[in-house]
Amino acid sequence: MADIVALRNWDRREQQIDWDSESPLTMNVETRSGEIKTRHGRFVGGASDNVEVVEIDTGVMRVLVLPTRGMSIWKIEAEGIRFGWDSPVSGPVHPSQVPLFDPSGLGWLEGFDELVVRCGLESNGAPEFDESGKLKYPLHGRIGNLAADSLSIEYDEASGRLELIGEIIESRLFFKRLRLKSRLRVHAGTYRVDLLDDVTNELSTPATMQLLYHINVGSPVLKPGAVVEAACEVLAPRDALSASEMDQWNQCGEAESGYQERVYFASLLGDDSSETTTMLRSAEKNRGLAVTFNVAKLPHFIFWKNTGAKTDGYVVGMEPATNFPNTRSFETEQGRVVTIEPADTASFRVSLEVLTDEAAVDKVSKRIKSLGEEQAPLVHSDPQTGWSA
Repeated sequence: MADIVALRNWDRREQQIDWDSESPLTMNVETRSGEIKTRHGRFVGGASDNVEVVEIDTGVMRVLVLPTRGMSIWKIEAEGIRFGWDSPVSGPVHPSQVPLFDPSGLGWLEGFDELVVRCGLESNGAPEFDESGKLKYPLHGRIGNLAADSLSIEYDEASGRLELIGEIIESRLFFKRLRLKSRLRVHAGTYRVDLLDDVTNELSTPATMQLLYHINVGSPVLKPGAVVEAACEVLAPRDALSASEMDQWNQCGEAESGYQERVYFASLLGDDSSETTTMLRSAEKNRGLAVTFNVAKLPHFIFWKNTGAKTDGYVVGMEPATNFPNTRSFETEQGRVVTIEPADTASFRVSLEVLTDEAAVDKVSKRIKSLGEEQAPLVHSDPQTGWSA
């Protein structure tokens, strides 16, 4: 039986979700570590109409996943704290309403309001045009606006683990067929979400790909005095405007009308297993979001600072990636594309941990400091040749 209920959205609107109590993706799982609840539904009305959503409740954290939008994570809520942001876009927006191939190349922005959205797979950076001015690659690629199919849930009562699994195919006759198999993993009673992504080339010839995890946080975690912590090996501004704030690249200020985005490129130091962690923490150091990933597979990190007016999108982004988000041809020239042989698979792992008290923030901060304690970062004051197009 379907249950249509109103959901008070975190961007101040009230939306309708048709929750389906009879869906095989709606379940309560009893584990040794506690109960995990899931429910499956679809948004009703407006630009969100028919967007599929799966809610996962670990007992301490609620995660809203959007299979219709490339298995993006729309929002996370824990201890009454919202992890996400207030976009001027009233989402989630159905991909049919997003003009990806708008002649400007910027149509992707008309659907952008998630906490986590993947960019790729053919390209993940700036829009690119051919010599005649025709769009070749739109901003941030297609994967975030393709629907997943073959949705399923797997769980293990002994360990308290539950995984939501979806597969997305990005294809074009004569050109590509890339299959992204995404597993979103949680454990009962925990604040951690693991994204386990495998990209397989299903054609008979080698393929190249790019992938970027656009992880975006606004208030209440983001506020004046919030800081991004990262164990930088090398750091550089993307452009001259970003270079003008190099001395405060990781510091977040007041919401400012007319503020233009600043972007910083980095490579981060990892531990013996090549894992690194970065974190946005609040000014009071009592809440934050930590992002952990493997620098061997995702060797580049982008910090996007967009502290504009709250009505315009007060948000910052932490973005592990296979490359920097320049045009695809530039990144190809620099050797920053991933080659996948026929039938082979490239695997990527990213973990998010929501931090709701001082002890949790302090623990992550100490880990980040330990990663960089033996090597001072190389900080460039100007954009670097080969990094910035």
